[in-house]
Amino acid sequence: MKIKYILTPHIPVMIVTAVALLMAAHIAAVAAAPAVAATASLKGAAKFQGAALKPTRIDMSSDPNCAKAHTTPATTEDLVIAANGGLANVIVYVSDGLGDRTFEPPQQPAVIEQKGCQYKPHVLALQTNQKLDVVNDDPTTHNIHPMPNNNREWNKSQPHGMPVEEAFPREEIAIPVKCNVHPWMRSYIAVFKHPYFVVTDKDGNFDLKDLPPGTYTIKAWHEKLGTQSQKITVGANETKTLEFVFKSGS
Repeated sequence: MKIKYILTPHIPVMIVTAVALLMAAHIAAVAAAPAVAATASLKGAAKFQGAALKPTRIDMSSDPNCAKAHTTPATTEDLVIAANGGLANVIVYVSDGLGDRTFEPPQQPAVIEQKGCQYKPHVLALQTNQKLDVVNDDPTTHNIHPMPNNNREWNKSQPHGMPVEEAFPREEIAIPVKCNVHPWMRSYIAVFKHPYFVVTDKDGNFDLKDLPPGTYTIKAWHEKLGTQSQKITVGANETKTLEFVFKSGS
């Protein structure tokens, strides 16, 4: 593309030259910009099949501060089933197919809250070496205690408002977490060396986005119902649907 410049007494030669250089640089940068890689996605749901199960009520009477935080009795979250059979708190993730790709951890920390003397979320997933912020919103002291097999174990007392920051350097699915002060407080933390994981919502749905096209083994993990596995191939700009059906005792 040829650019023609017309000089007038009102436009100094130096300004015209600078503008020309900037335009040339912009054109070169646009031409050199890499194309955005096409990605794939997986959508679907985890479901429970079997007799309806009700969550168990939690007795928090040993700590009045915990009991006061609930207008109705708190219940366990180890088996949360929606009216349509959707299963919450299932971790859906790529277990094989990424090859030797490596991934930097996100700058944004993952967060787990102690709220109403329960862990929120009940199941948390994050990447290796991603910062984990532990928040105590309760007017009582907690003691957060992850019990890993493949990472360093730690056990920290946490009064209200005190910050706790940690990280896990190695993959592990999944780490049980407890509070040594309140024995009903239980949760799980899953650690991945890649970003291709998601936890199902309250209706059991998941959306695993931005996958490189390829063939993958996809696993779904639940703390009480075990792990299921499916193999799937997805192409560029393609979305496929998966369903994982869990049964009591499966």
